Amino acid sequence: MAGQLEGKKIAFLVADGFEQIELTRPRQDIADAGAEVHLVSLKTGEVQGMDGDINKADTFKVDKTVDEVSASDYNALVLPGGTINPDGLRANDKAVSFVRDFFKQHKPVAAICHAPITLIEADVVDGRTLTSFPSIKTDLNNAGANWVDQEVVCDEGLVTSRTPDDLDAFCAKAIEEFAEGRHEEQTT
Repeated sequence: MAGQLEGKKIAFLVADGFEQIELTRPRQDIADAGAEVHLVSLKTGEVQGMDGDINKADTFKVDKTVDEVSASDYNALVLPGGTINPDGLRANDKAVSFVRDFFKQHKPVAAICHAPITLIEADVVDGRTLTSFPSIKTDLNNAGANWVDQEVVCDEGLVTSRTPDDLDAFCAKAIEEFAEGRHEEQTT
């Protein structure tokens, strides 16, 4: 795995209330694979992680805000979950545009747990097969997605998983897709 992502820049987009392990584990694995990783958020300063969506966990320093970046600055995007985080992201037009632009530029995106809520708002799930935390299955189906209950699903550069229990498969598949680069079938 080491060196697979040498020379690549990966954005991790979060708002307060993200599930901490869904940030820390992929970020570590992707950095270990050689990528430069940036924590992108809605505001400067720090963002609040959560443990099990209930207990406050650690805070993390924001590297860049959505006002300072564009999808063209990065090779790929990771969207950690948590129930509060994607709700904050989907309410921010710049965050939604940032996500949508990765699809317009055919770049790989990895989303876990409740993170596909942001993908729904970005209008990029219609006709795609993906998974998520089971409670948003209906939301995804109503947005035109084909929801499946699998550890990890990859649809033309879009990697999705259900819960932190799936992190081994999620991280491995994200790294594989990020190493491959652009996916011409990855569209909005």
